[in-house]
Order: sequence, then C-alpha cells, then structure tokens
Amino acid sequence: MTDADDLAEWIGRKDSAEEVLSHRLATRYHMTFERPGDPPAPGAAAPRLIHWCLAQPVAPMSALGEDGHPALGTFLPPVPLPRRMWAGGEVTFHGDLRVGDRVCRTSRIADIARKEGRSGTLWFVTVAHEITVAGQTRVTERQDLVYRAAGGAGGAAPAAAPPGKHRRRVEPSSTLLFRYSAMTFNGHRIHYDRDHAVRSEGYDGLVVHGPMQAALLLMFAGDLAGRAPDRLSFRGMSPLTDTGGAFHLNAAQVEDGRQALWTARDGGPEAMRAEAGWAEGARAVLR
Repeated sequence: MTDADDLAEWIGRKDSAEEVLSHRLATRYHMTFERPGDPPAPGAAAPRLIHWCLAQPVAPMSALGEDGHPALGTFLPPVPLPRRMWAGGEVTFHGDLRVGDRVCRTSRIADIARKEGRSGTLWFVTVAHEITVAGQTRVTERQDLVYRAAGGAGGAAPAAAPPGKHRRRVEPSSTLLFRYSAMTFNGHRIHYDRDHAVRSEGYDGLVVHGPMQAALLLMFAGDLAGRAPDRLSFRGMSPLTDTGGAFHLNAAQVEDGRQALWTARDGGPEAMRAEAGWAEGARAVLR
C-alpha cells in the first residue's frame, strides 16, 4: 500500500508558466459573470481571482486521464486514487493584476498526506502558488486537492443551510459551466459531460465548479462592501450540481473586517463555505 513517505520526493517540486492578461480575457470574464459597467480597459485593475484563468498547465490530448485532467505523475504526484477534486484553499491579494500584465505563476507541491475517512481512504495534496508581475508578488495561494476512489460522490447530505442576511440567486446553466471551464482551461468532464458525471463519478448532474463558486462569493462580498476582499478562504462542503435549478450566494454581516459566505440551494446543505477579509483600514467601506 502506498503511503505518504513513498511520495515524499514530490514535495518541493515546482512548475511555472506565464501568460498575458489580455483585454479579451478580461472582457469574457466580465460578460460571463454579467458584472456591472464596462469591462476593464487596458491598464485597469482586473477582477480578483481572474488569475485562475491564466497560465494553466497544458497537456497534449494523449496525456489526459479518463476524467479529462492531465494524468498524474508530471507535476502532481501519482497518488493511487483516481477522482480529483479542488477541496478548498486560501488566497491573499497583495495588489491588483492589471489588463495587459504579463503574469507569472509559480507552483510548488507543499504537502502530501493520506487519511482515512468515513468514505474510505483519501489523499490530500497541498499546492502553493505565487502570482507575480515583473518580479512583484500580486497573489499568494494555498490550494487543497483531495483524491478519492472511483464510484459514488459521497455519503448522506448534511442538514439544510440557513439563508444569509444577504442573498443572490445564481442559475447554474450548462452554458455557464462550459464557459467557466473554457476560461480556466479545465478539462474535467464532470462540468460538461453529463453522462460521465453521472455514470462514472456518481453525481446527479453536472457539477458546479468549486473555484467558480468561490469567485462568485468573492464578487458578492465585494459588491456588498464596495471593495473587493483582500483575502478569501474557502472549503467545499458538499457537491453542487445543476440538477434542481438555481442556488444562492449567502453572506452574513461583516464583523471585525471579516464576512462569512456560503453557497446553497434552498432547502439544501452548504456547498461552499468561505470567509472574506479586508486589510486594516478597509473597515470604513464595509456596510
């Protein structure tokens, strides 16, 4: 049986790539999420978390796994379980990316661990990312990946989530899911191939991307506060699919420069739980 010591040599492994944050990408992002006003012009600050659309790994078709992800054993370690999910993470913004910037992503395997849960063995891989422009750090990030066995997507759903003080309705259409997959160059078939999502991975429909839920929550928090958050932590709590229609972004009252956020369908459990934070001095704009 493989254990974490067998994969220890992968810790510290790095990968990097560069890409220009084009006006075309900024426009696609703006229009996909139907943001108010005009898309950011060249030189203007781009939406936070747009870096998830930049400098993504690109593998040839022959190097993809059955689920559409690049096969393990190149940058990500060859853990012995097939089903990969972005379970959560934490992002800190040190400054804005601007339209026209040449953005560099440097990624490093920070930790690998095997754990036993109620649903069996799980593998956790932690990846640290740094996003820079001309050598200056603009974003630092911890990304938590979890791998599970093939088959069902999980056990019984938890209790229904309460409504937030503030709410916003989102319709998870297959077109929205496809456009986000395209912008982020994410080939994971659970987001656009319904047959694969249901028959191979055990979901009841197309899966709403965890990162997209996090991005929507960050935008919601920024709209409520009048300023985009400087930090966002998030964790996937239960799968959210397009079956059942709309879901809601929920936000609590801001306290001490922090705001609790979550996604849920009416009568359903929390899907994504997040916390937004603002740097010292930003509290005056929060309401």
